[in-house]
Amino acid sequence: MTDPASGRGISRREFAKAAVAIGGASAFAACTERERAPEIPTGPDDVSDYPERQHAWNEAIATDEHGNDVPPRHHVLVFLNVPGDGTPSDEDREQLEAALRNLERTYRRDAEGLLFTVGYSPSYFERFDAALPESVGLQEPRALTELEDPELDRQDVVVHLASDYAQVVIGAEEALVGNREELNGVEITEDVSGVLEKADRRTGFIGDGLPAENQDVAGIPDSEPVPEDTPLYMGFESGFEKNQASEDRVSIAEGPFAGGTTQQLSKIRLNLQQWYEQDSREHRVASMFCPAHAEEGRVEGTGENLGNDSGVGECAEDVIEDASESGVVGHAQKVARARDDDDSPLMLRRDFDSTDGGAAGLHFLSLQRSIADFVETREAMTGNDVAENTAVGTTTNNGIKRYMTVTRRGNFLLPPRSRRALPTPQPDA
Repeated sequence: MTDPASGRGISRREFAKAAVAIGGASAFAACTERERAPEIPTGPDDVSDYPERQHAWNEAIATDEHGNDVPPRHHVLVFLNVPGDGTPSDEDREQLEAALRNLERTYRRDAEGLLFTVGYSPSYFERFDAALPESVGLQEPRALTELEDPELDRQDVVVHLASDYAQVVIGAEEALVGNREELNGVEITEDVSGVLEKADRRTGFIGDGLPAENQDVAGIPDSEPVPEDTPLYMGFESGFEKNQASEDRVSIAEGPFAGGTTQQLSKIRLNLQQWYEQDSREHRVASMFCPAHAEEGRVEGTGENLGNDSGVGECAEDVIEDASESGVVGHAQKVARARDDDDSPLMLRRDFDSTDGGAAGLHFLSLQRSIADFVETREAMTGNDVAENTAVGTTTNNGIKRYMTVTRRGNFLLPPRSRRALPTPQPDA
């Protein structure tokens, strides 16, 4: 692969992914020159009609022919810390809010422009004497199985930037941290300098064809390439509308942070050598969905034929029986057991693939009303009851666990938009 600064020798989409991964002024300049982006409209000066929910993205993104939401293609996670051990001042809050408003004026709020959220960790709130209200279900991140040993993300703040265009997320990151004076024709008058310090960045992508164009990394076999039209490395569609919680369901219902949500981030390393080289297509379908889907040939190609419902709800009650009879249990089949009283899923997934560190990976990003909802869903996916009651092992043939290693995990509160700038735990006090 050539340097994105020159852009020669790689496809336009592969180039855009590489530019996002590198970041910085040179990547932004090269990407702006080569990426075929339309003229991206700026945002309004008056944003009073913007939704109070930071995570209310669904009305701002496209849907496919089945009604499934189509996520933005390029993503950057920017981790930041508050300098020192003290608490932010009102002046700090004003500066951060002004920097965020600057981004909103720079790009229109949609997938072709810029979507973003700002979240805060439990470590951030430990700076204050007061505790978060009980209506906020934020927990410290932790390992959730005996097989996990992730590094825990305790940075104070994470900003999630997303757009269909690489130049947008690169430019927004640069503007936020004080490396640009102008962007998309808008003067950058405020940034986070002196208020927040950049601690880390992670990048990724999702969309038909992007994994196939970015598979020359560790964890992907050369002999069996990733399908050309898949949106994710494992070869299947994700984010079926009927298998996702709604934005209403994941929003905090009461208290000073009503309209906010909690966000869980897991960085996962993928090892797909066996997945593509040794496992049959039927076994992959059974492991990802459920044995019945494989036996009856329900999944064509990447699964687009399933429409807006993966259909695994029909298999959810057969987990133990399927594991006993077929010797395999499906990932989505197990997850479907974690449901609300009204049969709604508990989480809204917005994850994306990554080549950070030169290896195939997944940034698993989920939104839920409480981190406890994520823990419950993860326990259903872990399937310890399956391993205890059938011949299926802890990892072997137990969904897709054997192909994934959680290397990092962090939990964050996404406040409502009006309280997104360095909130106190008790903002009404």
